[in-house]
Amino acid sequence: MPFSMNFFFEVLIGGLLSGVMYSLVALGFVLIYKASGVFNFAQGAMVYFAALTFAGIVDAGAPLWLAFILAFLAMVVLGVLTERIVLRPLVNQPQITLFMATIGLAFFIEGVAQISWGASTRRIDLGIQDEPIAWLMDNYNLNVSTFDLVAALIAGMLVGLLALFFQKTKVGRALRAVADDHQAAMSIGIPLQHIWAIIWTVAGFVALVAGMLWGARNGAQFALTYVALKALPVLILGGFTSIPGAIVGGLIIGSTEKLAEVFFGPYVGGGIENWFPYVLALLFLLVRPEGLFGEKHIDRV
Repeated sequence: MPFSMNFFFEVLIGGLLSGVMYSLVALGFVLIYKASGVFNFAQGAMVYFAALTFAGIVDAGAPLWLAFILAFLAMVVLGVLTERIVLRPLVNQPQITLFMATIGLAFFIEGVAQISWGASTRRIDLGIQDEPIAWLMDNYNLNVSTFDLVAALIAGMLVGLLALFFQKTKVGRALRAVADDHQAAMSIGIPLQHIWAIIWTVAGFVALVAGMLWGARNGAQFALTYVALKALPVLILGGFTSIPGAIVGGLIIGSTEKLAEVFFGPYVGGGIENWFPYVLALLFLLVRPEGLFGEKHIDRV
């Protein structure tokens, strides 16, 4: 196809907006990994559970604001129970043990979600129209979705607020202290279990917002659990402990996968969007394994 700058910018902007949504999912991984050193494989299941719970409550006749509050309370309960039942008994266990526990937790959460609300796809309507922005279309001939822009703004605001929360509040500083050194944090009186309960609650809130936005785009369905897998390349590029890294990594993955699919996909039969982020992450691991914003670890032997 002939190259068009307008079309290029349409694809690029669409990819960047999707990237912000990926950043929101990746943020859930970062929060838990920063506070406890646990790679939470169940984050995708939490997004699915949150979306299905929200959609189920709305379908039962509740207004959006009430459904949001009730779904958030459900995520708080889920987060606290996870910390109490799964994480706390495994303190000081090898990382592989914690990782395997979150894999089992993922299947459990998926099962609870389907038992509670059924396995069928549920539609989520947030009242945001998925149509081109008239101003951009009239003035610049750019086809950019209103829903994608609003969703990206919501995700970006949440990521920014959480970054400020970590940097400026007393609880946020305690969370960073726990992330740096559990034993040192406990020695100065920081209650480790309370901090972990807070961080799982915040991760549950992030999963709820991500589930609502992705569910409004694709429906509240089991496929949402795979959205979390797209966050893995984001984490590899940005670093597992960096909130800014989650943002930058998401923008890189979102933009490059869309550009690769549109401009290179036709030459290889399409489908590049599904695997290109993982190839990019693999190549990045060879150059900078700790990610753009991750800290280098030097082991003395």
